[in-house]
Amino acid sequence: MAETMATRQAYGKVLLELGETYGNLVVLDGDLSKSTMTYDFSKEYPKRFFNMGIAEQNLYGTSAGLALSGKIVCASTFAIFATGRAFEIIRNSIGYTGANVKICATHAGITVGEDGASHQTFEDIALMRTIPGMVVVNPSDGNSTMELMRQVCAYKGPCYVRLGRAKVPMIYENTEDIKLGKGNTVREGDDLAVIATGIMVNEAIIAHNILKEEGVSLRVIDMHTIKPLDEELVLKAAKETKGIITAEEHSIIGGLGSCVSQVLSEKYPVRMGFVGQQDTFGESGKPEELKEKYHMQAQDIVGEALRLLK
Repeated sequence: MAETMATRQAYGKVLLELGETYGNLVVLDGDLSKSTMTYDFSKEYPKRFFNMGIAEQNLYGTSAGLALSGKIVCASTFAIFATGRAFEIIRNSIGYTGANVKICATHAGITVGEDGASHQTFEDIALMRTIPGMVVVNPSDGNSTMELMRQVCAYKGPCYVRLGRAKVPMIYENTEDIKLGKGNTVREGDDLAVIATGIMVNEAIIAHNILKEEGVSLRVIDMHTIKPLDEELVLKAAKETKGIITAEEHSIIGGLGSCVSQVLSEKYPVRMGFVGQQDTFGESGKPEELKEKYHMQAQDIVGEALRLLK
């Protein structure tokens, strides 16, 4: 059985490594450190950790000030609070100034589960990608999270890193080919391509295996960096297959699907399918039950693939 780890757990783990690498790294949290996994950093580096309380606008305003004073800042809270409640502060204090703040938002998407609709954010990627200069990253597993966080902290400028609550299987063993701003082809295929991000990469791999039994060859691309988008890889997949499916644990409005379709409509139009949250709110429930109800499973990718091949 494949090893599993939540991407938020990987984030907490790599923070300890990064704290040793960068003496000017500081971590801030919105009173959720045991959930966002910044707690261990707070114990290891207490003088470089600040609990800002349930005050997200102050959390990101302070982060901007620290960054503009020469610090590398990782600031964490749940995605719904980071991108929703503090959007204007992130836009003006971090984005506009180009502050070196890494907004590391956990508990994104439907797999927040029992916390329900108020905490299940499907809008965060859309919001963050509209901010000029903001890098947007959505890792698919624990190993890629750690590698991408190393690169995010080495990059000078604002970044949004989307992290999940639930454990997911490890996809990567060797992470040397993971590069910020470049997607990864994790399964080859010639009939169709699915461009997935976050937890949907694993669902796409399952769909690849299902379709293989039916004689359909599905290419799987992990688009962990949504902005800047790897347009070269998107166009390559479009030219070499009969159609593109996007898969994301996010609204199909404004997220990965919108990014990919914007590129293809301008440069190489092809048939497309979209798997993601269909312009609805969620509800309380078990993560896998919610993924099934809201059509974010491997079978939904399979269904889109068969529709495109008709």
